Amino acid sequence: MRVLVADDERLLADTVAEGLRRLSMAVDVCYDGDGALERVGVNRYDVAVLDRDMPGRTGDEVCRSIAGSAVGTRVLLLTAAAGIRDRVEGLDLGADDYLTKPFAFAELVARVQALGRRSTPALPPVLAQAGVVLDVARHHATRDGRPLALSPKEFAVLHVLLRAGGQVVSAEELLEQAWDEFADPFTNAVRVTVMTLRKKLGDPPVIHTVPKAGYRIGGPA
Repeated sequence: MRVLVADDERLLADTVAEGLRRLSMAVDVCYDGDGALERVGVNRYDVAVLDRDMPGRTGDEVCRSIAGSAVGTRVLLLTAAAGIRDRVEGLDLGADDYLTKPFAFAELVARVQALGRRSTPALPPVLAQAGVVLDVARHHATRDGRPLALSPKEFAVLHVLLRAGGQVVSAEELLEQAWDEFADPFTNAVRVTVMTLRKKLGDPPVIHTVPKAGYRIGGPA
C-alpha cells in the first residue's frame, strides 16, 4: 500500500509515517497542502492522510481536489475539531473517513488499512497462494504453516505479488508500490529484496523471474 501523510505538525507526520513504514507501507510525507497537491499529481496513492488545517492550501482543498479527480485515492482527514458539524463538513468535501486529534495510532492504522482495501478491487483480508499465506491486518506471513520472519520491505513485495494473483509484476511496479518517492529508479533494491525473500520462503521456489518482464508468484510456468 502506498500512503501520503500531509500534516504541518512535523513530528506527528514523521511519527505516523515511520509507524506505517514498519507495517510495510510505502509512505511519502509533506508538511503543507501545496506539497500534498504536487505529490498526488505525480504519484498514485492508495490512501492520503491529510490534516485539515495546513498552511497554504488547506487539507480541505487537497481533499476536494482528490475527490474531483479519477485517481481513486481514499482520503482520511485529521483534525482537532471533534464536533459533529465538523465531521459532516469533512465528509461533504469528499473525504472517505475522519479522525480527530489526539488519536490512537492503532486506530489510525486500522482506518488506513480499511481505506486501502477500498482503493483497489476487493481482496480477502488473508491472501494465499502456493502454500504462502499473508495476513495483512496482523502483519503475519507463513509458508506451509511455517512462520516467516520478513523485513517490512520483503513483506510489502510479497503483498504486491500475492495481490497480482499469479500475474507478472514488473520491477518498476514493485518499486512504485513498495517503495517511497525517494527510491532511485536505477537501484537494484527490487532485485536484492526479491532474492532475500526467496531465501526466506525456501524450496521449492515460489517466486519466479519472467525474463524481460518481471516476477510472478505461484507454481512453475
